[in-house]
Amino acid sequence: MNIVIVESPAKAKTINKYLGSDYHVLASYGHVRDLPPKDGSVKPDEDFAMSWQVDSKSQKRLSEIANAVKDADRLILATDPDREGEAISWHVLEVLQKKRVLKDKKVQRVVFNAITKSAILEAMANPRELDTPLVDAYLARRALDYLVGFTLSPVLWRKLPGARSAGRVQSVALRLICDREMEIEVFKPQEYWSILANLKTPKGDPFQASVTGFDGKKIGRLDIGSEAEASTIKTMLTSASYTVDSVASKPTKRNPAPPFTTSTLQQEASRKLGFAASRTMQVAQRLYEGISIGGETSGLITYMRTDGVQIAGEAISAARKVIGKDFGDNYVPEKPRFYSSKAKNAQEAHEAIRPTDLFRRPKDVARFLDPDQAKLYELIWKRTMASQMESAVLERTTIDITASGSGKKAALRATGSVVRFDGFFALYQEGRDDDEDEDSKRLPAVDDGASLTLGSVDGKAEAIEAAQHFTTPPPRYTEASLVKKMEELGIGRPSTYASTLQTLRDREYVELEKKQLVPQDKGRIVTAFLESFFDRYIEYDFTASLEEQLDKISAGELSWLDVLRAFWKDFSGAVDEIKDLRVSQVIDSLNDLLAPHIFPDKGDGTDPRACPSCSDGRLSLKVSRFGAFIGCSNYPECNYTRQLAKSGDGEEEAAEGPKILGQDPETGLDVSLRNGRFGPYVQLGEEAKPKRASLPKGWSAPDMDLDKALQLLSLPREVGPHPEDGKMISAGIGRYGPFVLHEGTYANLSSPDEVFSVGINRAVDALAEKRAKGGRGRATPAALKELGEHPEQSGPVTVRDGRYGPYVNHGKVNATLPKGTDPMTVTMEQAVELIAAKAGKGGAKKKAAPKKAAAKKPAAKKTAAKKTTAKKTTAKAKVDTSSEEVPWDDAS
Repeated sequence: MNIVIVESPAKAKTINKYLGSDYHVLASYGHVRDLPPKDGSVKPDEDFAMSWQVDSKSQKRLSEIANAVKDADRLILATDPDREGEAISWHVLEVLQKKRVLKDKKVQRVVFNAITKSAILEAMANPRELDTPLVDAYLARRALDYLVGFTLSPVLWRKLPGARSAGRVQSVALRLICDREMEIEVFKPQEYWSILANLKTPKGDPFQASVTGFDGKKIGRLDIGSEAEASTIKTMLTSASYTVDSVASKPTKRNPAPPFTTSTLQQEASRKLGFAASRTMQVAQRLYEGISIGGETSGLITYMRTDGVQIAGEAISAARKVIGKDFGDNYVPEKPRFYSSKAKNAQEAHEAIRPTDLFRRPKDVARFLDPDQAKLYELIWKRTMASQMESAVLERTTIDITASGSGKKAALRATGSVVRFDGFFALYQEGRDDDEDEDSKRLPAVDDGASLTLGSVDGKAEAIEAAQHFTTPPPRYTEASLVKKMEELGIGRPSTYASTLQTLRDREYVELEKKQLVPQDKGRIVTAFLESFFDRYIEYDFTASLEEQLDKISAGELSWLDVLRAFWKDFSGAVDEIKDLRVSQVIDSLNDLLAPHIFPDKGDGTDPRACPSCSDGRLSLKVSRFGAFIGCSNYPECNYTRQLAKSGDGEEEAAEGPKILGQDPETGLDVSLRNGRFGPYVQLGEEAKPKRASLPKGWSAPDMDLDKALQLLSLPREVGPHPEDGKMISAGIGRYGPFVLHEGTYANLSSPDEVFSVGINRAVDALAEKRAKGGRGRATPAALKELGEHPEQSGPVTVRDGRYGPYVNHGKVNATLPKGTDPMTVTMEQAVELIAAKAGKGGAKKKAAPKKAAAKKPAAKKTAAKKTTAKKTTAKAKVDTSSEEVPWDDAS
């Protein structure tokens, strides 16, 4: 018997079917060991020895693998064909050697670039040894990520209370996003004017030309800087005569883009399909592992973690045949196309991402796939096919024109392009992150020396159009453009991009707004801190250089321990240098670095850091375990606070200090609008503990008036007694939005405005509906996916999306899905396993021995005991930093 180890249970079934009864395929379910998330798992003083940990689930699977190997003739390690796959094979081998079950058994390594019968049988016929340099590169990367995370993160926690963690690649990606935001904030728009002439040929055909020169001087895009300059040129052109100087037509070719790599697939799926990088990789993983088509499971695409842009010869031949059949022989180039990668640090060990069978057209498999799978497969198929199609042929036309009048001359130019042969355009065009400047308009036929006349184009009234413009700042990064930039700089590896971006969002360092990555204040503070005190380690060139060293380790050109020793010597020294820094010194540095963001210039010459509440206070960044905010240096005499930065939508009205909205008619106290560390709020009076109410979502500070403020301050509002028990129903606005409350049951309302108008009938209906769905607390979320009846117990198994993320449900058992799992791809097998594990944990808790009742103490002693316990708890919280979550996004 031959034992084959793969990562995924889905692959295990398919591969076992292809290999036959002489083989038994088992799944490791990904990594079987990892570094424990606590200090000391990597020991620099012991030449970077690592302590690996096996969790309970992996322990069970490793025992099953060990038992199977005992009676086997051969062990075949067939995990994924990349660094992580090599590492998993190494971990499995290490564990089996410690268990002493291998003895003299033959151990081989095979890789499946595609989960098809032919690819699997070919791989089995060509086994190899474990790639030691690839494993060394994994160990080096894993150690680096651990050392940065567990050395830098505690420094962050001590110097910046409330900060999260810092990772090696994650921090550099965050810096890119924050640097771009700073560019946007300091950007000063520049005025410029464009001038277009609407012209007609002798035959009356209209077209437009732009001014490129005036009075002997060339005019660039930004050279006309005022309305006066534009008016001078416009006046001259209005009465000028126009003559064609030259007409030039030049044929050009547009070649297709190469097949997808990991990063280009993520970019294009983001542009064309709106997929996040993590979503793209989840769907691609499913297409690679196999889909049941016509009763047979087969992988639809090749391995999706690759830098290579080349595809196999048989795939090229198949593509050329399909192109000839579907489009015609004139779309098949004379010779096949071959590509090479231009990306920095590219490793072309594997094929590009392509369909395993190019004759399997998207329309043929769509019915077997879910919508996302069908979209991604079609994208991959089209890109692969287009890469082997004939070039598109375009004709680029340029018409140069001279305008003469009033003793002056002006130069104008019209450009346009026409597609003469669409080539690969017939199937696919690559998306772009920015707008193309190319003018794709088709120009009319006109001869050299022809006289032109001014005339309206497309019904435009003016013959000469002078338009004012302002330069715009660089755009925020999208996931696609950030991945592209990281690849260009050589930061990280394509296989880590998806997890890196997801980690930035999970840490709440960035948010995704309209597909753009917007840095949040906590992310900007972390970046500013690292720039101030660890600048070298988040420099783009340094990070790229480290990636090059890791690649050289993979190639067997460098010792992984030498790389770690050199890194750790400098890095640990840099950490030691700032250990004694006072928090006040850190704050001063951040105030300076973040000044354009947190203290923007008011434009009136006044000090942006002057406190608007008191006369001589100075604003400064403040940090607490709840996050950062801006406060006055005269605290506690002056308690002015505001959020880190003004929102730009009118909230500055509240940020500049209390605004009196009027007086409360009942108490005569002032009602004011203010801005605190958690946003704008209204306040009644100036007592030590005044009544306050935050502005609900959808309400803006500029729109606040006395009536609205009094409404907020009046909450909670009594709606009326419940008709069943006579107990009062109240309405209010809480952490999760507007609600009605009765006897512990909260029911959400549709909007904050409804809180002030909801009647007894609507409230009773909402509460009844809530109780029917989920009882006293939150409503039970609707099922995202019905998996069917539990195979071993009665009752349905469903996938739901809850307050803390997606989970699987069976009866009263809810089991959270592993991070990064797509809820729509969860199978019954996976759900049952998660439910069983959760139920096991619950059972263990119930069986725990009950605690002995504490002996009664006198009141004074009891109080003292509570204080002592509180102190111990606080001390433990300060020391036990291992409980903080440190990012592992860089290790993938």
